[in-house]
Amino acid sequence: MKNLFDKDTYTEIINRLNTLTPEMQRQWGKMTVAQMLAHCKEAFKVPLSDKKMPRSFMGLIIGWMIKNKLHNDDPWKRNLPTAPNFIIKDERDFEKEKQELVGMINQFHHAGPGNVGKYPHPMFGTFTPEQWGKSMYKHLDHHLMQFGA
Repeated sequence: MKNLFDKDTYTEIINRLNTLTPEMQRQWGKMTVAQMLAHCKEAFKVPLSDKKMPRSFMGLIIGWMIKNKLHNDDPWKRNLPTAPNFIIKDERDFEKEKQELVGMINQFHHAGPGNVGKYPHPMFGTFTPEQWGKSMYKHLDHHLMQFGA
């Protein structure tokens, strides 16, 4: 599995993001491309947070069983359920969302493995730096494929 802390992987993701346009249509799911960018920003708030987020009840019960799927080599299935706070339903400005997401990816990558994910994931618990890098790559890859990028 690729790791977002790796320079070549980081460059690949930024290049793929730069191929997106507001007109691109999803190949599955319900989000527009701008909503997808906003959704991915929400995901980056977890490892970049300076505040501990409360563990969800469902996370405590089943999070540990699912956690490995976030950073292993198996592709994610389409239309997986999403935590309510990661669901984006309102219209978003494509350029603004893209610029902010790129900024968060830059922050994550340049901070490096030892400086992100200070607190456990609210659903999946504690991650190693390698697991953070792989899971954030895998999430972006999944959604970029959703829009053919």
